[in-house]
Amino acid sequence: MSTVATDWEERVADLWTAFDDHAPADFLAAMTALTAELPDGDPVASFELASAYDATDREEDAAPLYRAALDAGLAGPRRRQAVIQLASTVRNLGRPEDGIALLTAERDAGSDELDDAVAAFLALALVDAGREREAVALALSALSRHLPMYSRSLTHYADELASGAGR
Repeated sequence: MSTVATDWEERVADLWTAFDDHAPADFLAAMTALTAELPDGDPVASFELASAYDATDREEDAAPLYRAALDAGLAGPRRRQAVIQLASTVRNLGRPEDGIALLTAERDAGSDELDDAVAAFLALALVDAGREREAVALALSALSRHLPMYSRSLTHYADELASGAGR
């Protein structure tokens, strides 16, 4: 497990904040330098570098690093982020079923502030897998929790869509 210093975390956060100020190659070089400060195989380093590859449209390079981070015991909020990002990455690489499997397991594993992100990326993967009704039901169900009115009705319609009983 990683025990990353606060200073390092701040420098990573600052780099992400300035993402749009960098050319992709420069951003990757800066993140590579930062992650090289951590020990080889550090799950946080693997995750941050995977995220940098992903953010610069290099999904093929990102996917194995996400898996390495998870296999190495990535913990805390980054663990769930890595699952979401890996699922999105494999979907973008043409493997939506892999993304569905990852996100379905993640949805069943627990609940936190990223539940709606899990639902949103799962809905995208379902669409890519040709399961549009299920995707819309999932998205409506997630949305219904945030509405000041009509939550009950929308939840009912989402359930109908998911069961195939919709109009």
